[in-house]
Amino acid sequence: MAEDKTSSTADTAEPELTISPEKVCFLIFKAREFDAKEAPNDADPGSNPSDDQDVEVLEDLPDDPVVEEMTSLIESLSQDEQIDLVALAWLGRDDNSAADWTDVRAEAANAYNERTTARYLLGTPQLGDLLEEGLAILGRSCEEFEINRL
Repeated sequence: MAEDKTSSTADTAEPELTISPEKVCFLIFKAREFDAKEAPNDADPGSNPSDDQDVEVLEDLPDDPVVEEMTSLIESLSQDEQIDLVALAWLGRDDNSAADWTDVRAEAANAYNERTTARYLLGTPQLGDLLEEGLAILGRSCEEFEINRL
């Protein structure tokens, strides 16, 4: 009977992540900033930003600092952290449960390519929502990170 308790405890244990939840939460916030961007519509991009009410901040420009920051962070992660990040997005994308983590992570590991990971993730619609859902499925959240950030 003691063996049954041990196996049920192992089944309900949170899967280990190689990437810290803080890094994932940071990327969630940055992805949401990026998702809020809209197509450039300023006819005179050389004008004074304060005169234009800083509208350029919300425009999706080629040299967007949010994209550069996200790309830099993703590329600085270890291979295992990058795989976890992709797996979290995939876990949050489909009808998965925490029990699926090992399989989803194995799929992400098989698909891993360090040259395309950042580009792939930045091209994923609603990346922030997918990562947040993936974390939630694994029993984690950004609540503590949000409190410390404010």
